[in-house]
Amino acid sequence: MNNLVLRRLRYALNLRESDMVKIFTLTDYEIKPAAISHLLKKEQEAGYVECTDIVLERFLDGLIMHKRGVKEGAGPYKPSTETVRLNNNIILKKLRIALELREEGMLEIMKIADFKFSKSELSAFFRSRDHRNYKPCGDQMMRNFLMGVCEKLRPKEDKK
Repeated sequence: MNNLVLRRLRYALNLRESDMVKIFTLTDYEIKPAAISHLLKKEQEAGYVECTDIVLERFLDGLIMHKRGVKEGAGPYKPSTETVRLNNNIILKKLRIALELREEGMLEIMKIADFKFSKSELSAFFRSRDHRNYKPCGDQMMRNFLMGVCEKLRPKEDKK
């Protein structure tokens, strides 16, 4: 799933491998364009490398810094995957922050992907794990959200 997230974000945001290298460097993660190329391949392609939670988190955190800027007074970057396993809920939250989306924007993206959700269903993804209304974000929901992001940021007319 991590490789899919990288591929879809690269396409939706129209990023080159050099742009992705710059995004990674914002989190003090050095990666070569050739390594990114391997991460962007599909499983059945030669040279495919599985994207780890650490690599995806570094990219998402770098994307937040790239889009929104570095927080003032923030110390050196510290990844959270050293203590927490990256899951779809965390990925969705980081994408929401990076793309500066509010509930309405996220619901619009889901509507574009032909996957309807209510505000309460969506807010359940952003609750803490121990909250009684917490809901894990499934792979299908994440795939649909990423398809909606691609469609919103690069509509079919742009594909010609």
